[in-house]
Amino acid sequence: MRIVIALGGNALLQRGQPMTAENQRANIRLAAERIASIAPGNEIVVAHGNGPQVGLLALQDLAYEAVDPYPLDVLGAETEAMIGYVIEQELGNLLPFEQPFATVLTMVEVDPADPAFAHPTKPIGPIYDKATAERLAAEHGWAVAPDGDNYRRVVASPKPQRIFEIDPIRMLVEQGVIVICAGGGGIPTMYGEDGKLRGVEAVIDKDLAASLLAQELDADLLVIATDVDGVYTGWGTPEQTKLGSVTVDEIVEMNLPAGSMGPKVAAACGFATATKNEAVIGSLADIDSIVTGAAGTRVRVG
Repeated sequence: MRIVIALGGNALLQRGQPMTAENQRANIRLAAERIASIAPGNEIVVAHGNGPQVGLLALQDLAYEAVDPYPLDVLGAETEAMIGYVIEQELGNLLPFEQPFATVLTMVEVDPADPAFAHPTKPIGPIYDKATAERLAAEHGWAVAPDGDNYRRVVASPKPQRIFEIDPIRMLVEQGVIVICAGGGGIPTMYGEDGKLRGVEAVIDKDLAASLLAQELDADLLVIATDVDGVYTGWGTPEQTKLGSVTVDEIVEMNLPAGSMGPKVAAACGFATATKNEAVIGSLADIDSIVTGAAGTRVRVG
């Protein structure tokens, strides 16, 4: 089975944890253990988030004032390589020596007219109290927004349109390589009026990018791994109920609150609609059961 796994941010860094290299490696090691358990007999492609990491690099970048800050697309490329390196190493320590890996820096095209550029919503970097967030926003021209009881920087999150490296990714997968790609939703790029491709100040949602990736790879299953065991109705109330197997039409009609599940549900619905295969939203800890059909919220057509 060809499986695309979209790792949630919690697989790299738990909320509130210091963004140390040691903490991130420890979390990736746990994620690698779960992925390694389903690797035998399957073709595996891993996508992942990068919000905290790209935000941290942006902060470190600001500390050096001798040059202008690097743009977000460049910082995104740096985090793709950094996170891919650690995932490869931790998976390699668990799987047979002959298993090949590849991290592919992935450029993703976005539309210059995407309305997301006028309404930044994607959180990046660490959390701040309100006063600190407002001060940093004033100093650096950031947009900030509430994140629970705290605040984070937010940037534009345009929809992914095309994955430029899809052909080499497919060739690697067909040769049995475990591929790490589309990290952080991929490096956001667009064509200018001069017809030349260039990067853009944005962060693409990794679940939507993973859905597009899975569609273009003709994946049999898309796993959207998060820190809960599925999608719930009435979340946070005594009546909360986990959804088991639902159709695209059913989950769309529920009008679930957007929150963090919004892009995940949209990504699952997009994949299921395009491929007629299942997408599953669930806990990384349950990935064995997700693959066998016994866990997570499974989204299907009809």
